Amino acid sequence: MRVSDLRRFVAVVDAGVHVPRGAEALGIPLRAVHSSMDRLETEAGHPLFTRSPSGWTLTEAGVLLLGEARRRIADAPEADAKPVVATGGKAKASKGKGRAPVVKGQPKPYKKRQGR
Repeated sequence: MRVSDLRRFVAVVDAGVHVPRGAEALGIPLRAVHSSMDRLETEAGHPLFTRSPSGWTLTEAGVLLLGEARRRIADAPEADAKPVVATGGKAKASKGKGRAPVVKGQPKPYKKRQGR
């Protein structure tokens, strides 16, 4: 089991077994958290959550994994955690006027013809 998946699992449980809040707390996409939960359930061989329209709850296997996950996270080196990098930045200005190039022998684009 990957430590990053275990961190995501613990974050979801700490957020009240609420996946969107766990993803927001970690600053990662919701789909990445769902993928990690599916991967953990596959590796554990048991469902970790009981999914219902009213919300998710931990199963017995999930409670057992939670204790193990907290222990492994505490023992794991911090080098596994990726630093948070700010996204975005300053937009670059567009150069030019966005017009079509002038072709020799053709009328200039977007140029009105002078009346007589």
